[in-house]
Amino acid sequence: MLQELSIRDFAIISQLNVRFEDGMTVLTGETGAGKSIVIDAVNLLIGGRGSADFIRNGAKKCQLEGLFTLPQAHPVYDLLNDLGIDCDDEMLVIQRDIFLTGKNACRINGHLVNTTILRQVGAHLVDIQGQHDNQLLMQPEQHLYLLDEFGKEVMTPIKKRYQECFHDYQEVHALLEKRRTNEQAYAQRMDMLQFQIQEIEAANLQSGEEEELLEERNRLNNFRRLGEQLQTGYEALTAEDGGSLNALSVAMSAVNDIADIASNYQQMADDITNAYYLLQDVSDRLASERDALEMDENRQQFVEERLMLIRSLERKYGESIEAILDYYEQISKEFNESMDSEGQIEELEAKEEALYQQVTAIGQELTKVRQQEAQRLTTGIHRHLKELYMDKAVFEVRFVKLNKPSQTGLDMVEFYISTNMGEDLKPLVKVVSGGELSRIMLALKTMFSEAEGVTSIVFDEVDTGVSGRVAQAIAEKIYQIGEQSQVLCISHLPQVAAIADHHYHIQKDICAGRTEMHLTTLKQDERVEEIARMLSGSEITEATLEHAKELLNQ
Repeated sequence: MLQELSIRDFAIISQLNVRFEDGMTVLTGETGAGKSIVIDAVNLLIGGRGSADFIRNGAKKCQLEGLFTLPQAHPVYDLLNDLGIDCDDEMLVIQRDIFLTGKNACRINGHLVNTTILRQVGAHLVDIQGQHDNQLLMQPEQHLYLLDEFGKEVMTPIKKRYQECFHDYQEVHALLEKRRTNEQAYAQRMDMLQFQIQEIEAANLQSGEEEELLEERNRLNNFRRLGEQLQTGYEALTAEDGGSLNALSVAMSAVNDIADIASNYQQMADDITNAYYLLQDVSDRLASERDALEMDENRQQFVEERLMLIRSLERKYGESIEAILDYYEQISKEFNESMDSEGQIEELEAKEEALYQQVTAIGQELTKVRQQEAQRLTTGIHRHLKELYMDKAVFEVRFVKLNKPSQTGLDMVEFYISTNMGEDLKPLVKVVSGGELSRIMLALKTMFSEAEGVTSIVFDEVDTGVSGRVAQAIAEKIYQIGEQSQVLCISHLPQVAAIADHHYHIQKDICAGRTEMHLTTLKQDERVEEIARMLSGSEITEATLEHAKELLNQ
C-alpha cells in the first residue's frame, strides 16, 4: 500500500507530507480546492506522463516521493528482481523529480530508472480509476481486455501458450508470403548466381597466377633484348682472348703457387678459387638461359588473352584473383543453400498449416476458458449491480468469432446490457447513462479486487452523477473494495465520506499573496462538520449536523 506521500513545488502545493492507512481513505473539499492534484501527483509517481507545467511557479523542479509497503507474495518482486533492484525489507521508495527543461529523474530504492520502467513497476502498485476511466466501457475493443483482466489468474498460462504459438505462425506466414511475393526476384537472383559461378569456374583461376603471367609477358616482350644481353654476358666471362674466367684462372694458379708460404696467401688463393667456380657457374646458367630462349607467338597471345580475362573478372567480382575466389565461395554457398531450399515453399506451407491448426486448437481452448470466466463475471456483475440498485439490469458477455486468428485469440468480445425490464439486450455503449456507467465500472472493479487483491486503488470522483440510495450503495461498494485493498477516494458524496475509515480535508488558502493547498486530517467532530457541509452546502444547520452524525454512526 501507499504508506507515505511527499510532494514539493507541485502545482499549488509548495510542500505536503501525508501518511495513508489501510482501509478506505476519503479526500473531500470544495470544488477546485485541489483534491485531484494529489491524485495527479500519485499518477506521476507511478510513471504517468510528466510535464514542466506541473512545476510550481518560481521553482526549478517539482519533487515527488512515495513509500510503499508490500506483502511478501506481491508480483512486483519478480519484476524488481529482473531489474536488479533490491527490496529486502518489503518497502519500496519511489522518487521522481521533474525539471523545467522537461527532463525527469526517477529512482526506485535509490536505483535510477527511466519512465518506462517506472510505469511498469507502478502498474503493480496503484490502480487509479477516474471518471475518464469509464471510457474503457465505452470502447468495445477494450471489453476483451477487461474480461482477461478479470480472469487473469486462470487465463494467463493459456494466453501465453496461444500467443507464443500465434507468434510462430505469424513468422512462418510472413516468410511464406515474402517467398511468394519475391519468387520472380528470387528466380532472377538464382539465374545470376548460376551464371557467375559458371563464369568463374570456366576461368579456372589459380592463386598467384596473375603475377606469374605478368612476369612471363615481360620476358616475351623483351625476347631480343634478353638474347643479346645473355650472349654478351656469357662472352665476357668465357672469351679466350680476354674473358674473365681465363684471367681469373691465371690469377688462381699464381696465388695457389705461393699459398703455402703464409696464411694470408692461402686465404687469397681460396677466395680466388671460390670466385672462379662462382663465375663458371654463372657462365653455365647464362648459356642455359640463352639456349632456352624461344619466341612463341602463340604463347604470347595466350598470355595476353589470359590477363585480359583475369582483368575482366576482377572488374566484376574483386580486385584480385584471391578476392574473386573468395566471392566464388560465397555465391556458391548461397546458391547451394538456395537449391537445397527449393522445396521450402512446400515445406513452409505444410508448417504454416500445422501451426494454424495448433493456433486454432489452443484458441478454442482459450475461448472456452474465456466463456467460463465470462459466466463467472456475469454472475458477479449481476450480484453487484443488484446491490447498486440496478437489480433489473441484465448483463451479458457476447462472443463473435473472428474470420481468422488474431493476436488476442479467435473471438471479439463485447458487453451487452439491458437496464430496464422488458428491453432487449443492446451494446453497453449505446444504452447506459453516466450514473449507470459508473456503477457498472464499480461493479467490475469490485470483482477485480476480490479476484486479485490490488495493493492500492484510487477512485477520483467515480461517484459523480448519483445521489440518494444509489450514493449509499456506491459508498458501501467502495468500502467493500477497501476491505480487500487500500482505497483512496475523492468524493463529493456525504455517504462516501461518512463510511470511510479515514478522512482528509483539502482546501486552498492565500499565503503571502500566493495560493497554497493544505491537507488536514479530520477528527470525529471535524468530520461531522465537513459531512454536514457536504449535505447542506455553505449553511450548516442543527438538522444537517444530526444527519451527519447519523451517517457516521450507522
